[in-house]
Amino acid sequence: MRLILSRKGFDSSAGGCPSPVLPDGSLCVLPIPDTRSRIRYDDVVFDKRRLGKIARDLTGGRIRGSHGAHLDPDLIAGAYPRGEGWRPLLGQTGSAQGHLRNQGVEPGDLFLFFGVFRHAEMHNRRWRFVPGSRPFHALWGWLHIDQVHTVDELGPDALPWARYHPHLHGEPDPGNTLYTSSLSFPLAGGAEVWSGSGVFPKLREDLVLTAPQSRLPTRWRLPAGFYPGDKRPPLSYHTRPDRWCLEPPWCYLSCAARGQEFVLDLDAYPELTDWLTGLLRTGSPTEN
Repeated sequence: MRLILSRKGFDSSAGGCPSPVLPDGSLCVLPIPDTRSRIRYDDVVFDKRRLGKIARDLTGGRIRGSHGAHLDPDLIAGAYPRGEGWRPLLGQTGSAQGHLRNQGVEPGDLFLFFGVFRHAEMHNRRWRFVPGSRPFHALWGWLHIDQVHTVDELGPDALPWARYHPHLHGEPDPGNTLYTSSLSFPLAGGAEVWSGSGVFPKLREDLVLTAPQSRLPTRWRLPAGFYPGDKRPPLSYHTRPDRWCLEPPWCYLSCAARGQEFVLDLDAYPELTDWLTGLLRTGSPTEN
């Protein structure tokens, strides 16, 4: 199995700010803007809140509820009206999809999504980021791959429940790809079976990737089991040894500022199974 650490949601370039951590600790992932999407921010619901107001307030009005939202990955059943047979899914194209293809990503592999977040609060009836708070990277969801679809090869009647998705409304693109979620999956060597997709509903310390006290979101603290050493392939995009520092029980990584998809061969990192198990036990599975 491959593990893909996949960067998704608002950031300084796509959206212009972090996604918010709401006052109750909820990780509210804001989908990036997409002028071609048929989905509007006001169409998307998070915990009974429409994303339009949150996006408008936190961007100072640059993004409004009537603007197109790239709802991708789409993991939460109640976020948007669903057709019969809906499954969580992820779309990818361009150089990011080329990297996934070159890394051999296939059915049975696991996406673990992360994004940049910052604590937010309601002030004078508007959302704002908590003054003095810093942005940080955190994990927020997962998708275990059941099937991989090349969009240009789909027939007109294929995946009728996915026709709302923004990756089905662009120009012809041979790299345009959809990854659909499995119903459930086991981890290697584990007896438990996990939902094929889900989210981590509330912020916890073990979801935070950014090292404590770091001013840069890209300075990560990971379990020592991620450390590549000399004999096993490192996380893709992070092959330079000077990016890594081992200080058990942790290792520190200067995360690449660019790139969306970072791939790791879990067969070479069996000690990470316990870490993944701990994460999945606290996740909220997708409800169909």
